[in-house]
Amino acid sequence: MDTGQLAWGITATALVLLMTPGVAFFYGGLVKAKSVVSMMMMSFGALALVGVLWVLYGYNMSAVGDSFQFAGNPLVNMGLAGLGNEDLLGAAFGATFAIITVALISGAIADRAKFGAWMVFAGVWATVVYFPVAAWVWGGGWIMNLGDLLGGLPGVIDYAGGTAVHINAGAAALALSIVLGRRVVFRKGAHKPHNVPLVLLGAALLWFGWFGFNAGAEFLAEGMPGVGLIVVNTLGATAAAILGWMIVEKLKDGKATAVGAASGAVAGLVAITPACANLTPGFALVLGVVAGVVSALAVDWKFKLGYDDSLDVVGLHLVSGLIGTLFLGFFAIDTGLFTGGDFGQLTVQAIAAFAVLIYSFVVALVLGFAIEKTMGFRITSEDEVAGIDNIVHGEEGYQLEEDARV
Repeated sequence: MDTGQLAWGITATALVLLMTPGVAFFYGGLVKAKSVVSMMMMSFGALALVGVLWVLYGYNMSAVGDSFQFAGNPLVNMGLAGLGNEDLLGAAFGATFAIITVALISGAIADRAKFGAWMVFAGVWATVVYFPVAAWVWGGGWIMNLGDLLGGLPGVIDYAGGTAVHINAGAAALALSIVLGRRVVFRKGAHKPHNVPLVLLGAALLWFGWFGFNAGAEFLAEGMPGVGLIVVNTLGATAAAILGWMIVEKLKDGKATAVGAASGAVAGLVAITPACANLTPGFALVLGVVAGVVSALAVDWKFKLGYDDSLDVVGLHLVSGLIGTLFLGFFAIDTGLFTGGDFGQLTVQAIAAFAVLIYSFVVALVLGFAIEKTMGFRITSEDEVAGIDNIVHGEEGYQLEEDARV
């Protein structure tokens, strides 16, 4: 690589790493004031633990030698021993994806999860789900080669992680919301964000970092030929999704909210992630609007279906991840059903998306119930009502002036 590629690789890695604190701010603002420390610590805990596991063996597991290998050998080059400079940079970039994928799941269990149990889940799920799925999608595994395995169909498109990151995390979030059950109070409007500016700050950091998330891998390509399309699509789809979400809010509730705008931005970012390098800018705008509208409607499904996904990880990441992944089947440049191709692209996109969804959901469900039965995953109802920051971490997010004088 030349110095420009190396510099962009380092910059992109830093941008994507910043996204996990962005998730912490976004989630932290959405919960009640007495849960903000706990919520943010789940992201920082994932950052620390998954970062270490990736260096020890996760990177090794994320590449396979043939299509039917489950994952790479974790003991080969353990601790990244023997890797050259460029491979080490690639490993660091990959670590940031693993970290944020795990952190995203935590929003589904806000206000009611034990930190220690979460850390156990995070480490095991990363090992048995994320690291292998990364190998399947990007590391030479069966999803990466699905088109050839099915007899010459187009290859699966998941440029930056619609399947490997967002569908993967969203499915696990759905499973954990079932394992931990509903919060003590579970009805529409019962839980309001305690700090809207914090939500907007988190969304802004996510959008900022997402340019590294989507365009970061271009440092591996000489001349970075696709970077312009990726950047404009990341901008356009996100902006369009904000508009779509706000229109739904206005029609449904009579008001467009700041939290809705932030959520719409996340929905658009999620949807464009798999598609950023394979849509024309016009279709990226269409994708953004669709993701914003559908996700705005999907966040209410939990009240109809009875699962308590606290911060709408399912409605944002699973739903928009599926939309972005399947949208490519219709509108991917040259291979989409309506852009010069046939049903082949849609077929491989659907197989990949639902295979990862089912695998992640089942493993997370089994793992979550195992943790709940052994060490306990959920705090007591009394602690939940009182607020878990002091109970779990011995800290408060905000020290009120009258408390400070005591």
